[in-house]
Amino acid sequence: MVGLTVPTLLIIGNKSFGISSSLRHVCAACFPANIPFFKYNWKKEVWNLFFVLGIFFGGMIAVNLLANPQPIQISTKLTAELAGYGITDYSRLVPNQLFNWAALLTAKGFIMIIIGGFLVGFGTRYAGGCTSGQAIIGCYLLLYDRGLCYGQSYTAIYSFTLINFFICRQ
Repeated sequence: MVGLTVPTLLIIGNKSFGISSSLRHVCAACFPANIPFFKYNWKKEVWNLFFVLGIFFGGMIAVNLLANPQPIQISTKLTAELAGYGITDYSRLVPNQLFNWAALLTAKGFIMIIIGGFLVGFGTRYAGGCTSGQAIIGCYLLLYDRGLCYGQSYTAIYSFTLINFFICRQ
């Protein structure tokens, strides 16, 4: 679907499809300062904000209406290893011992989630988009440097994954 949406938006409306750019639109709308990066007509890009809201509400609908009531099934070996870390609740998609409001309100949780989220958001916006966005838009705009960045990033990710796979198998 993304493969059809991106060229359609470019051909019909000369709009680039991207999620990381919505952070720029939110900052321009909420913090109208004299920063040149945020001085543009963000109201022309309000469709992108509605798209992001649609993703959020779609996720909420999926979690509340389409959730599987059965506990997550994992191997006994992984269950024993996670128990060593104090993770024993498999009733949800993510462990409740790690992802809860109490963990978020600690200094470590605040730094990891809030500060980390802003740094990742800023970094993707500063770089012109996330890796997958660079690949999708860069390919359709025929931008060689973005395609090169995409290839290098995914080569590193796949190499890291394969190395971990073979090291953890031993």
